[in-house]
Amino acid sequence: MSWIDIGAIDDIPLRGARKVKTKLGCVAVFRTDEATVFATSNTCPHKGGPLNEGIVHDNKVTCPLHNWVLDLESGEALGADEGRIETYAARVENGRVLIEASLLGRQAA
Repeated sequence: MSWIDIGAIDDIPLRGARKVKTKLGCVAVFRTDEATVFATSNTCPHKGGPLNEGIVHDNKVTCPLHNWVLDLESGEALGADEGRIETYAARVENGRVLIEASLLGRQAA
């Protein structure tokens, strides 16, 4: 696997997110606890809301536009909502956040 270093874990607030611009579009990187991160597409499947501006809780994010809740592990919309977001492998190593690069090259971000 090829990993891209996108920055320090401390640059992402606890239960917060940051937007990372890639050649294929924007990726949202979420920090759910001290050393757990998730990377997903940044656009809500409902009305295109910016997920990096949503509310992070447990391993989920609530879209800031219409309160859709999306699972950060599976990308699936929860509850009565239908849809999904792309998810990308992400990890923390030595205080740095890494995203798996080959997935970004194969999928629209």
